[in-house]
Amino acid sequence: MEGSPVLEVVEAPDIENAIRASEPLPDALPVLPLREMVTFPETLTPLAVGVERSIKLVNDVLGANRMLVMVASRDPENEEPGPKDLHDVGVVGVVARMIKIPDGTLRIVVQGTQRVKLGPYVAEEPYLVARIAEQPDVVEPSPELEALTRNVQRTFSEIIEQIPYLPEELQMAVANIDDPATLGHLIAGALRISRDEKQKLLEEVDVAKRLRHLSQILARELEVVQLGTQIQSQVQSEIDKGQREFFLRQQLKAIQDELGEGDEQQAELNELRERIEEAELPEHAQKAAERELSRLEKLPPAAAEHGVIRTYLEWLVELPWAKETEDNLDIAHARKVLDADHYDLEKVKDRILEYLAVRKLKPDSPGPILCFVGPPGVGKTSLGRSIARALGREFERISVGGVRDEAEIRGHRRTYIGAMPGTIVRALRDAGSRNPVFMIDEIDKMGSDFRGDPSSAMLEVLDPAQNDSFRDHYLDLEFDLSEVMFIATANILDTVPGPLQDRMETIELAGYTLEEKKHIARRYLVPRQIEANGLKPSQIEFSDSALTAIVEEYTREAGVRNLERQIGTICRKVARDVAEGKSNGKVKVSGKKARELLGRRRFFAEQRRRTKDPGVATGLAWTPTGGDVLFIEATSMPGSGGLTITGQLGDVMKESAQAALSYVRGHWRELAPELGEDWFAAHDIHIHVPAGAVPKDGPSAGVAMTVALASLISNRPVRNDVAMTGEVTLTGQVLPIGGLKEKSLAAQRAGIKRVIVPERNEGDVAEIPEHERSELKFIYVDEVSKAVEEALA
Repeated sequence: MEGSPVLEVVEAPDIENAIRASEPLPDALPVLPLREMVTFPETLTPLAVGVERSIKLVNDVLGANRMLVMVASRDPENEEPGPKDLHDVGVVGVVARMIKIPDGTLRIVVQGTQRVKLGPYVAEEPYLVARIAEQPDVVEPSPELEALTRNVQRTFSEIIEQIPYLPEELQMAVANIDDPATLGHLIAGALRISRDEKQKLLEEVDVAKRLRHLSQILARELEVVQLGTQIQSQVQSEIDKGQREFFLRQQLKAIQDELGEGDEQQAELNELRERIEEAELPEHAQKAAERELSRLEKLPPAAAEHGVIRTYLEWLVELPWAKETEDNLDIAHARKVLDADHYDLEKVKDRILEYLAVRKLKPDSPGPILCFVGPPGVGKTSLGRSIARALGREFERISVGGVRDEAEIRGHRRTYIGAMPGTIVRALRDAGSRNPVFMIDEIDKMGSDFRGDPSSAMLEVLDPAQNDSFRDHYLDLEFDLSEVMFIATANILDTVPGPLQDRMETIELAGYTLEEKKHIARRYLVPRQIEANGLKPSQIEFSDSALTAIVEEYTREAGVRNLERQIGTICRKVARDVAEGKSNGKVKVSGKKARELLGRRRFFAEQRRRTKDPGVATGLAWTPTGGDVLFIEATSMPGSGGLTITGQLGDVMKESAQAALSYVRGHWRELAPELGEDWFAAHDIHIHVPAGAVPKDGPSAGVAMTVALASLISNRPVRNDVAMTGEVTLTGQVLPIGGLKEKSLAAQRAGIKRVIVPERNEGDVAEIPEHERSELKFIYVDEVSKAVEEALA
């Protein structure tokens, strides 16, 4: 066809004659460098020639005796190597055929004849020409040479049977070769081994040594081939097993379809199998699921264990083994969310922001295990929900108050009828994520009985060193809880076991001041109650005086729960008026209006009335619901020096009263010098702490009892704006106490202006926020005599 490329083919008319005609070898021959291969004598080698000087070399030898020397290059990347870049041993070859490709390159077939050693190069341009010297094989017939020859033939035949790139005809050719030298050349040329190994075989003139080296290479290649065959067989076996199972299942399905049986059951099994595959179970859970599914397939639906296994598998696939939410590590966003949901609580907010900062710098850091301790209504539980929202995590609340059974935490073993997982696993399923925020509410109210101790089960859950392998009794599989952020809440720590406290980072939340409660009410409680009762902001408005009246006259608490209830009561009454058509415009709730709607006042400031008589002192107490004001009353009557203590006091408080009386009797001359020495012997003293139905205990009422007795014997009333707290020794020293922030808040709520506290509690006062301290004057004393001076009018 016109314009088609033409291939020019040049062939030697008689290759054997060409080889014989070239004997003996000339002194020098052109050198053809080989980049990627090594040729051997008595082998036919196809070559591609593309380098310009090599093309000229081939064209020149075709016009002469067709002979050249093929030599492997030391560096295959070098396209035009020099004499130093070539090996010293090569093979003389005769060009038997040449094809010119249209792109200018050549394809030649060269018949190798004999090995030669290259001497000095006589020319480098236009191509390399070197002197040559023959290197004949050294063959010494021996039994060893015969054994080597047979071993090489046998091993190579085994390799041919297992390697697809070696033709079967080669096996027959090898078996018919008797010359060991020719056998070695043929096998070495056919194997896919490294160029260096081939060159080493070519340079070896001793045939026995060459065959020994070749035997080692063949043994290695055979081992590699057999290993590859074994691997391929294993892979094929797995594939065949899977295909066989698939076909059998299809046949079973066809049989069941034909009989009209098992359709529903098979559909359930198929659904379970799909859910197991989609659940991304870890290896140990995957094995358990497959084992239980295999058992389920063999059981009839009526079997008692069928439902147990099915329920177990459903639990397995519903758990979030690999699902997790991505943390929102934006610290500014978290601060905004926490501030929007809660007022103050700076210590808690700072701790959460610190965790976010650490998580941002070290993503694999474990979640903190926090415990919020404080009176009811200060926002412990709602704070956990806000933390989850700030982090972008799921939130789950677990209430353990009143839990007495260890199985509630770890679950029941499947041997029991109606067994199910514990609350931890159930909450994980509900969260749908392996890194939620868990709020463990009321951890201080867990109990224990003959069914076990749930607080001991909590040790594993809340221990960062153990909870990465938490094992529920029902699942009987390890589950990683290290990504969960645990937040426990408690009113008091006294009932929480020490080992459990040690695993948690405790953050104390005190009660709120009057101003804080008003701020919380205006910002959170009022809008929430207006919406909850169907009103609109345009229909009702609370003034500051109304909120102050509600806080001071209708609530007395550390938190804000009762405050919200009273606000809700007012909103409901206004909502009723709106619904009945009695109110058309906006209702402005003032202090007077709030009192009308809420009725009579519930709480009164009794300090002035109660302390107007000598013998009454105002003490401060800590309770699980926050701080409170405590009145200590003392009176005397003619008698024989006895002491009566009432008010349902504990042993420690009774001992404080005894110590206070002993101090006053020892220092009567300083306190009331007008008394005679026999006054105490002629009078009985009665100390009473009102609210007799409420149990009381603790040493911190010692100062108040001493002041009350000093007031009694000196007939001087205690100032009505003073409250006090502190433990007293027989020598009159004042020892430090705890819960000072809660006590100071109680004093503020009661209208107290001056608080007498132990000198060693000055550091605790510094921790109270400035806006809370501004309305109170703290008087620090180290001896009770100074407290008496400050307290008595």
